[in-house]
Amino acid sequence: MDIDARCLWPAGAILGEGPLWSPGRNAVYAVDIRGSRILRLSLADGARTVWPMEEAACWLVERRDGDGFVAGLRSRRVVHLRLDGPHPEIVAELARLEDHATANRLNDAKADPLGRLWIGSMHDAEEEASGALHCLHPDGTVVRVDPGYTVANGPALSPDGRTLYHTDSFTRTIYAFTRHADGTLSDRRVHLRFAEADGFPDGMTCDAEGGLWVAHWDGGRVSRFLPDGTPERIVRLPVSRVTSCTFAGRDLDRLIITTAAHERPGEPLAGGIFECVPGVAGLPPDRFG
Repeated sequence: MDIDARCLWPAGAILGEGPLWSPGRNAVYAVDIRGSRILRLSLADGARTVWPMEEAACWLVERRDGDGFVAGLRSRRVVHLRLDGPHPEIVAELARLEDHATANRLNDAKADPLGRLWIGSMHDAEEEASGALHCLHPDGTVVRVDPGYTVANGPALSPDGRTLYHTDSFTRTIYAFTRHADGTLSDRRVHLRFAEADGFPDGMTCDAEGGLWVAHWDGGRVSRFLPDGTPERIVRLPVSRVTSCTFAGRDLDRLIITTAAHERPGEPLAGGIFECVPGVAGLPPDRFG
């Protein structure tokens, strides 16, 4: 099945990433990592807000206490961030990752039902496998769970919480881990490998039926894979660098997709935020804390 996506906002993000659905705010947030901006799109009236950042945010996750967001910055700092006014407010630093790896930056994160954050790091120049998958606990404890990533991307959790997916885009590989009741991981295994013609697997999310939706960087689409890895449907976009996706809306029946304009001057809608009706509902986003 092929589905076409439409552009909601031609935002021109150099590296649009990390779409986040906020049910309480009825809005979608995204980051422009290379443009050092945070974007907000209201689903109620289409209103658009842009916050410039002195230091780029690589992802946002809502806080369980309702007090704004947790954000991962380029400098590998995780901070409490408020976006209530015209200027972003960094309230506090919560953690600092990888002080030994100054050439790394953070890239993509998701919360789990226990309120923990699963955070990927990457080599900013994409030349060394110095990144890792980390777990940040609400008390500030950081655990380096799985090293050896060049471009870590897209943590995603299955509906029952028993499988965590994580990607090394550089090697075109999506891994699956068994996630236990206490939140620990085991049994890392290759779940999917992209062929060169598919582009690179980027950000991803799971739906309520266990389907895994994966953005194709340099592939111009988002694909849905069944739990056994079988490709099942495709969302086509008019741009090539598709970066991530998330479910949004009251019924979680809208798929919001971010893209990148980096090195794509011939694609007028590159860097835009897109939407489609995927025909399946998503999962509510988990929060930190």
